[in-house]
This record gives sequence, structure tokens and C-alpha cells, in this order.
Amino acid sequence: MRAEGQAQIDRIEAALALVRRSLDWDRALRRLDELNARVEDPTLWDDPKQAEAIMRERRRLEGSIGTVNEIGQEMADAIEFIEMGEAEGDDAVVEEGLATLEKLAQRADADKVQALLSGEADANDTYLEIHAGAGGTESQDWAEMLQRMYTRWAERRGYKVELVDYHAGEQAGIKSATLLLKGENAYGYAKTESGVHRLVRISPYDSSARRHTSFSSIWVYPVIDDDIDIDINPADLRIDTYRASGAGGQHVNTTDSAVRITHGPSGIIVASQIDRSQHKNREIAMNMLKARLFEEEMRKREEAASAEHASKTDIGWGHQIRSYVLQPYQMVKDLRTGVTSTSPDDVLDGELDEFMAAALAQRVTGEAVEVEDVE
Repeated sequence: MRAEGQAQIDRIEAALALVRRSLDWDRALRRLDELNARVEDPTLWDDPKQAEAIMRERRRLEGSIGTVNEIGQEMADAIEFIEMGEAEGDDAVVEEGLATLEKLAQRADADKVQALLSGEADANDTYLEIHAGAGGTESQDWAEMLQRMYTRWAERRGYKVELVDYHAGEQAGIKSATLLLKGENAYGYAKTESGVHRLVRISPYDSSARRHTSFSSIWVYPVIDDDIDIDINPADLRIDTYRASGAGGQHVNTTDSAVRITHGPSGIIVASQIDRSQHKNREIAMNMLKARLFEEEMRKREEAASAEHASKTDIGWGHQIRSYVLQPYQMVKDLRTGVTSTSPDDVLDGELDEFMAAALAQRVTGEAVEVEDVE
């Protein structure tokens, strides 16, 4: 087997192994057998809601298991094809087999990411909050750059983006903003972005053209289904209203229609100014609060929750999950996985899939990577 062929085989096998691990393969096979038996039960649709949940789970497992088996079989066929070509000295056959392995490796990588999105709320829409760190205009400008980056990423995936809450900076940028990203697996992909993001650049606001380091934090939590019951004591809530505002006059209102809700026991604060109706904004903010509390409970149950923990610490040195260096060289580096890009412009324009895929895989493997930050 040629070296390039073996490299593709190793790549495919690594992807399939990760999928099996994420599925808990033996348990998944047993569970699929159980679900197939349930589907044969004529009383299944006596409870339509439960039946739909069972059918969804069955389709997901059937698809994931079938894909792994199919790719494994196609890889074995390609290997046999290459070995036959090598034995007969037929380079054309060998090249065809190697091309098949390359396509299979690409498919395995794509299916691997899909299989990793198996969390309880991964398929849901998601809220994404952006908060500027200390540093005034510098950090607020960086926060606005992050807002654009995630908007572009979402648009690349065909998601719908809504600006739920927005607080402009004093001179430029934003103090904070909340985006609602609507699309399949929006939360599953975006959840790995929670944490502190660091920017190093020559400041456009410094007349001496010095390098500045800025920090902003990202917090991601899923939109939850109406049937998920989150118990909230009204006595624990402080509800404030204020006048909506927005960049360039957007979302500006002449009445106190915006709503901010503070949950005393958890310290969680949510706000909405997307609608001109105070009643509607209150409803949206309550849904956001329920989503935050639900996400908090899920986070507590996760064994590998380091990224989320980091996002609740100070927005500054020592807590960042990713560094974006624009000067004196060009590099974006993820400090959890080691994934790097030498094209910050592309990353800031929404090319984040590679970073997200690596972080999702790390959640399954639990493998820590020693990564040095960039200066």
C-alpha cells in the first residue's frame, strides 16, 4: 500500500473510531434493536408525542450506524481494489482506488462531525451572547468584530440570524449583543465557542500605532422546546424595562419596550429588545432565561465542561480559548485543540468549522492538548 493510501486509511479509521466512541457503539446497537421492536408495537401511536420521539431517535441511530458500516465496507472494497491493481502492476486501477479512499476520507470527516452532534439539545436553535471585556473602545470594537464573525458563520450555513439585544459602545463597537441563530444543529456547532476570545492588533484608535490586546467573551445556550419544564419562582425575578437602542438607529423605540430579567439565585441576566411590544420582549426574555437555566443544568452533567467554565471567569488573561493575532504576524490559534489558521481574515469572515469540529471531537475523547498561546 502506498504511503498516501495508508494515510487516507488511517484518517478514515480515526474518524470511524471517534463516531463509534461518541455513539457508545455497543449500547447504540442494543438501543436500535429496542427501538425497532417498539416500532413494531401496534400501540406505539397511542401516544403520538412519544412515538415521534422514538421515531426520531431510531432514524438518528439507524443513520449513524448505517453510515459507519457503509464507509467501513467501501474502504475494505477500495483496499482490495488497490491491492489487486498493485499485484497486476496496473497503475490506473491503483490510482482509481486511491481516489476512492480520498473521497471516503472526506466523507468520513464530514459524517464524524454530524455524529458528534448527538447532545440533548444539539439540534436546536441557539442564543449567542457577546460581551466586551475591560478596555473601553478597544474591547467594544473587538466585540463588534465577533458579532460580525458569528453572523457571517451562521449565514454561511444558511441559518437565520436575529439580533435579540444590543448595547452600543460609547465611541465605537458594542458593549454587548445577543444573537438568535435559527437552523439545524445551530446549538450543537456553536456551543464549543463559549469562552474568552483574545485579539492582538495595531489599534486603529491609537495615534501612536501601538499593539493592543483586547478581550471579549462568548456565551452560547440553546433555545429549548416548549415541553421542557423549567420551574422558576416569580419571587426570584427582578424585571426592569428600558428604552430599546441599536446601531445606527436600528431597533430604537420611543417607549420603554425593552425588558431585562435578573434571576436572583443564579445571577443570570437576560434581555430582549427585538420587538416593539414590551409584552413580547418579556416573553422572549423569559424563554431566554429558561434556556440559560436548562443549559446550566446540562453543563453540570457534562464531564468535559472546561470551555463553559472558562466563559464564566474573568474576561482577560489566562482564560481565553482562542487568540486572534493580526500584528506583527497573522494567526488564529485555538488554545484547547491546537488548531491554527494563518488567515485571520477568513476566520473573522466566518470560517469557523474546523475549530468547531476539533472542539466537538475533543469533548468525546477528553484528550487535553498542551498548547502555547501566541503573542
